[in-house]
Amino acid sequence: MDVVVIGAGQAGLSAAYFLRRANLDHVVLDADAGPGGAWRHRWPTLRMATVHGIHDLPGMPFAEPDPTAPANEVLPAYFADFERRNGIEVRRPVRVHAVRDHGGLLRVETDRGVWEAEALVNATGTWTRPFWPRYPGQELFAGRQLHSSQYRGPAEFAGQHVVVVGGGTSAVQQLLEIDRHAARTTWATRREPEFFDEPFTPELGRAVVAKVEDRVRRGLPPRSVVGVTGLNLTPAVRDALATGVLARRPVFDRITEDGVVWPDGTHERVDAILWATGFRAALDHLAPLRLRGPGGGIRLDGTKVVADPRVHLVGYGPSASTVGATRAGRAAAKEIKASLSRRQAA
Repeated sequence: MDVVVIGAGQAGLSAAYFLRRANLDHVVLDADAGPGGAWRHRWPTLRMATVHGIHDLPGMPFAEPDPTAPANEVLPAYFADFERRNGIEVRRPVRVHAVRDHGGLLRVETDRGVWEAEALVNATGTWTRPFWPRYPGQELFAGRQLHSSQYRGPAEFAGQHVVVVGGGTSAVQQLLEIDRHAARTTWATRREPEFFDEPFTPELGRAVVAKVEDRVRRGLPPRSVVGVTGLNLTPAVRDALATGVLARRPVFDRITEDGVVWPDGTHERVDAILWATGFRAALDHLAPLRLRGPGGGIRLDGTKVVADPRVHLVGYGPSASTVGATRAGRAAAKEIKASLSRRQAA
């Protein structure tokens, strides 16, 4: 192959679309059983009304959906339609174990065989790498602990006291759902949350991307977009702030068998702890290529990995958003086309 694409979320499909237009021989490998990327796994009660803006896949506008429709149905259907209309054949389910250098080619080892290619587009996102922080006493807790990726809806928390840990969008969305069913909710974050109350204009978007891009250019682990922008002051968030539902507390110091101990020393009984603490990039399969630098991240020049220009990361760092993922797919395909042309000419 000229190119192997790993992952068929928005970034991977965008890359495949532009690779096809560039007449590059490529294959798309995806670990899921069907289309939709991470959207397949979102919690069932997440409705399109509360999903932040979805950018179009290339050449196929995303029609305004029913706001009450489940996101984990609407978006996978949109992705499936995009694959059909554009003749993008995705091999699935295929799990990539490792990518290695093999005589100048990239050898992609999977549970369904081996592919070799001149270039690689990695679009594996973060969903499979939930981050669980560690706190003293965590293993003693007799209640329930779950990560936001495991959350399936609020009804199972009826009558309970639930502590939601995390300062991102998922933490807020899930806490607001749970609060309508639980006996009590508490919101805990490491840092004081920041909110923004201005339209997300193209200018603001570019400024946010520039900040995230600066980190990956310096080889540092990327920050999330919400980590740069803050939380959007939607009407629901405003109401929750006014009524005290989003009255934030600093994260507890330790966990006991039946609760948590707050920084002021007080102990409080808790039935469940929801860790809405984000994700890390799913890049373990790239470890044999030794791409990480001293800063712990992977230095990028655009989408191209500085340590190995054959490898492109899309949906990573500055392109970890729906608009960024589509642009990154286009940029990666353009750079790979130019690179292969230079190699053939030489």
